[in-house]
Amino acid sequence: QVQLIESGGGLVQAGGSLRLSCAASGRTFSAYVMGWFRQAPGKEREFVAHIRRNTGSTYYADSVKGRFTINRDNAKNTVFLQMNNLKPEDSAVYYCAARDQFCSQCSSPQLFGSWGQGTQVTVSS
Repeated sequence: QVQLIESGGGLVQAGGSLRLSCAASGRTFSAYVMGWFRQAPGKEREFVAHIRRNTGSTYYADSVKGRFTINRDNAKNTVFLQMNNLKPEDSAVYYCAARDQFCSQCSSPQLFGSWGQGTQVTVSS
């Protein structure tokens, strides 16, 4: 099992930026794909982005493409989500997730077996 701890959330004005971090511990070698999801009140958890730890290849939801960037520091077992030009509709609890098998465009939360506790992102208009 991989343990995941997110940090970096907060309150920001529209157009601003935030950088989320996800520190992994435990069986980190099994975290083949690392992803970010988000969930707003009353809505289902939705995919944001994911990255393959070995190749660094990435995949983004259309809603964040061009504004968000996912990258990783394998030496520190940490994944980041740089969020620029934030919009009020980006407000949600952001979750880090890990998957222990290959996938190229896996956007379903059910495909990820390990989850962090979440960090709140609030974007004011």
